[in-house]
Order: sequence, then structure tokens, then C-alpha cells
Amino acid sequence: KARTLFEKNAAPILHLSGLDVTVVKTDYEGQAKKLLELMESTDLIIIAGGDGTVQEVITGLLRRADEATFSKIPIGFIPLGKTSTLSHTLYPESMNQVQHIINATLAILKGETVPLDVLQIKGEKEQPVFAMTGLRWGSYRDAAVKVSKYWYLGPLKTKAAHFFSTFKEWPQKREAALMYLGPTERPPEEPEEKRSRPPFHVRLYRRLALYWSSPPKEIPQEETQDNWEELKISTIEFSIATQNRQLDLTRTEDFMNICIEADAVGKGQFVSRGSQKMSDPQMCPEGSQCIQASKCILQLPEGTGGSFGIDNEEYEAMPVEVKLLPRKLHFFCDPRRRQQMLHVAAQ
Repeated sequence: KARTLFEKNAAPILHLSGLDVTVVKTDYEGQAKKLLELMESTDLIIIAGGDGTVQEVITGLLRRADEATFSKIPIGFIPLGKTSTLSHTLYPESMNQVQHIINATLAILKGETVPLDVLQIKGEKEQPVFAMTGLRWGSYRDAAVKVSKYWYLGPLKTKAAHFFSTFKEWPQKREAALMYLGPTERPPEEPEEKRSRPPFHVRLYRRLALYWSSPPKEIPQEETQDNWEELKISTIEFSIATQNRQLDLTRTEDFMNICIEADAVGKGQFVSRGSQKMSDPQMCPEGSQCIQASKCILQLPEGTGGSFGIDNEEYEAMPVEVKLLPRKLHFFCDPRRRQQMLHVAAQ
């Protein structure tokens, strides 16, 4: 279905634009990650898919040895998947899926970009995984994964999945230890200055001076001790989210939002709140503890089972270090959405 939507609605626009487009269709899970690790230089990358495809592409991109330069390549996103969270940030809402795809493709050609944050999530053994939206761990996430199993109940499938989840041991608590650092101040953006190349005799003099000069003495830098905050948590759901969903282009601090929900939740409240969190997974309900952090370490008790949801993809639950990479990637954005963001920030 995704392939048909792309070929009928997005591909013709890209080819007519005059771009030299190479289309690669992935055949199995994890292939996009490998492709990005091997990709040679390109002017831009376009991801046509859902949250899972986006996560694979950015993980492959940021695992590269030359990620510092490769991450400056602008990225386009054409929403074709079941969940396409970034499309809410980058493009105006549209009730028609075909129109939404066309708007996204045209936005790429218009060339406007916005900087988006990335989460680097690192376990004890494996290579880091990178996320654009966030990490979820808890009962609401587990119930949301099972909603599709109750497809035969139609509009009641969401409530059914959360209702049957309450048959397990109750209350469903997740216990862990959390260490975190507070927000970091955003440095001012410096405009890039294009300098003209100096004359040959100046370049020659500089090279000779550099060659004959003695190596500079290394000045020992004082190690700064980070002020880590420590917290024992007991929660029905724990989540870490970027601010990409509600982007503020003028904010002066960089941080990710940590939400620790209360562990005492009634079964009826769990079912009704579960439906709300299906439409807004980053919702932090009243009574939750909300923390702004630039880096955190989540330690799980030995023998903890279950799974994390990282950008709607399932990963085994394990102790992790989560670090915010502020404004790491630039995504193409509809100019109207960019103006809306700036207008809201100005108000």
C-alpha cells in the first residue's frame, strides 16, 4: 500500500522537479539502517514511510564515522506509515491522505528546513539507537501494542485492549532508579560567513610559520563535575520525549521532557486515559512528575522484563543512558508551518 501511494502521488512530483532521484525500496526490517551506514555523498535524503523507517534511517546515519558532516544533509519525510508522528510537526493537518503526501513532497522542493532534536539511547552492550519522538515504558504502551489484535471490535478495540490489560496483576507498577542532569542553555546561532580565499603568498607564509613554530603547550582543563539528581521511581508509565511535537524555534534552553506517571491508577481511569494516550502518546496526565533534562540514566532492577517503545518500535527493556542531541538534524518543513511556529513563539 505504501509503495502504491508513493509511486502514484510522490514519485511523479520528485521526477518532474528536475532532481536526480534514486529510489531504494527496503525489503526487510533493519535494511534502511544498513543502507544509510553505506550510503555515499548525496544532496538530500527523503524518507517515505512511517516512524519505524525514520528511526532506522537516522540510526544508520548517526552511527556513521562521518556523522558530523553527514548529519548536515537535509532530510525530507513523506508520511506513508501507520504512525507518522513527525508529519504533525512538519506539515499542516489534512483529512485526505493523498493531499497530505502531496503537501509533504512539495514542501521538500520548497527547501525550507527546521532543526529537530534527537535522542541518543544507549544500552550496556549494543550500539546506540536514535529517536526523533521518544521512549515509553509502561502499561499504556503495552496495551497500545495489542489494540490491533482486537480489530474485530471496530471502534471499541482501543478500550478493549486497555480493559483486558487490567486483568493482570494490579496495580501494574514499574520500579527503577533515575539519574538526570538539568536543561542546558542554548548557545546563540552564529551566521556562517563565507570568506574569500587569501592570496598565495599569504597562504605560503602561514604554512611556513606553522611548520617552524613549536607545538602549542597543552593547557590542562579542569574537569567539571556534573550535578546529577537522583530519584527512585514507581510508576504505571515512564516516558522521555523530545520537543519535536510542539516545536519552539525561539527557545533559549535545550531539554527533553521526562514524565513519571503516578502508580496508583484505578482500572476505569486506566481504560479512559488509555484512549486519550492513543491519540497523544506524549500526554503527561495530572498528578504526574514532569522533569526537564539534557541527559539521564535509567537503572532497572535485575530481572526486569517487558519492552520499551522507542519511536513506536519495540526494544527489550534494559538499563539505558539517554542523551539529548539538540538541533541535530534538519528536516524539510512546509513554509506555512514554520511561520505558524514563529508566530506562536512571538506571542
